[in-house]
Amino acid sequence: MAASNGMTPSLAKERAIGGARGQRAAFERIRDAILQGHLRPAEHLVEQQLAERYSVTRGSIRQALFDLTAEGLVERVPNRGCRVRVVTVDEAVAITEVRMELEGLCAAKAAERITDEEAAELRQLGIRMQEAVETNEPAHYAKLNIALHSQIREIGHQPLAEDLLTRLNAQLVRQRFQLSLRAGRPRQSLSEHLEMIEAVATHDPERARLAVRTHLASVIEALKATLQADG
Repeated sequence: MAASNGMTPSLAKERAIGGARGQRAAFERIRDAILQGHLRPAEHLVEQQLAERYSVTRGSIRQALFDLTAEGLVERVPNRGCRVRVVTVDEAVAITEVRMELEGLCAAKAAERITDEEAAELRQLGIRMQEAVETNEPAHYAKLNIALHSQIREIGHQPLAEDLLTRLNAQLVRQRFQLSLRAGRPRQSLSEHLEMIEAVATHDPERARLAVRTHLASVIEALKATLQADG
């Protein structure tokens, strides 16, 4: 019987990517699928199905799931294998509290290091966020929101904090998009983001740190409301 992609099973198996390359491909593809919502929280992850979907060996999938478990995106359920990790209200709040400290540090450092060109880029991003709110494009606003936080981290140039934040933020991508889609939330958070931009752009580290803490305190309250409603 031919495989679903038109190849015989033996040929499809021969063409499956293995080794370090296969593991890297499996990790990146599964991770992207989780972050983009193609694989949803609590969805069961079947190694053979994933191997066929991504044209990698089953061993590559197994290693990728192990690495994604360490990153906090996948969880192992006794006697049932792996599934996309479900983030509870308490976990989401705890993650955001840690983000508050790390992102506050990055924003303060960014305020010390920022160039005129980078300040102009941040302000332009703020204008685009305003336009997304005015034209009622919450999904676009959500992407700009993530881009802003990422850009401030890059300017701050704190590699260890950036690495930790990348891991933490990956666990909350779905919740952050949910917040942006919540009625009225983008407009509420817009002023908080604009304050962050101005604090960093005007070289005021303490103002930048406070702006981030104020914003993420607001996120915590919104997360509690949204996740409790979902539950």
